[in-house]
Amino acid sequence: MAVVLGALAPVFLLIVLGFALKQSLMRLETQWHGLERLVYYVLFPALLIETLAKADLATVPVAGVGGALLLSALLLSGLCLALRPFLASKCAVDGPAFTSIFQGATRWQTYVALAVVANLYGELGLALASVAMLALIPLVNVLSVAVLAHYASPERQSVRRIAMTVMRNPLIWACVIGLAINVSHLPIPRIRHEVAEALGRSSLAIGLLVTGAGLHLEGLLRPSAAAALTVFLKLILMPLVAVALALQFGLTGPNLVVVASCSSVPTSSSAYVLARQMGGDAPLLAQIITLQTIIATLTMTVAIAMVT
Repeated sequence: MAVVLGALAPVFLLIVLGFALKQSLMRLETQWHGLERLVYYVLFPALLIETLAKADLATVPVAGVGGALLLSALLLSGLCLALRPFLASKCAVDGPAFTSIFQGATRWQTYVALAVVANLYGELGLALASVAMLALIPLVNVLSVAVLAHYASPERQSVRRIAMTVMRNPLIWACVIGLAINVSHLPIPRIRHEVAEALGRSSLAIGLLVTGAGLHLEGLLRPSAAAALTVFLKLILMPLVAVALALQFGLTGPNLVVVASCSSVPTSSSAYVLARQMGGDAPLLAQIITLQTIIATLTMTVAIAMVT
């Protein structure tokens, strides 16, 4: 438990620092928007490319780690869609609100996941989590865009437009490029590695600060039933399902801990941006992200401690 707390404490302290900076030193939204774009399009992709390019994939159980997380995301997505008629008829959850519940239950905060596993296992943890990202990022993006297009967007989105939205995701391309360099054994100049490492080292800290700056504490004293439901689905049910699948696949040690870590993180802050762009219930999603991030300090600790 002490090791787990030691790995989680710096992560959540950086999130708190980001929130404090937003309230004091850096109050302008444009400042944080610029940092978010820098992390999303430059720093974070550099980290993924460098990590995957150097990873010894022969020692990484790609099918086990990726498969457990992929299947758990699919199962939670199916459960949310199955709950849609009940939520609409009994809880008065409209289409835009449902899309926020869906994103809150299925997406994951990559900055938090990578920071935690890096603190626990260093380069091995980053390689394992990068494999998980390669499995999850395309899936959750396709599902989120499709659900928003069906339930929230005023105009139906074509398959081509959904595909283009996913294809423009820089994290997907970073994973593809990193894997391509790894398997092709291309000779890469040393200076490129040094630049990528410098960019990557800064990505997680800045990403966590941006996550903290995006928190909205208003309304948390009386959270909505929809927000409470996503806490159960994402922070309790998702880790249970993912760990159960991982055990069925025979994962142990760091591999199992990475699955527990990645499945128990709060939902992605980028889901809020997508909700604003496509007609989702953005205020509800802001409440969901904030509530999950706060409660995850406890639930992540329990989830990881249970498998270590």
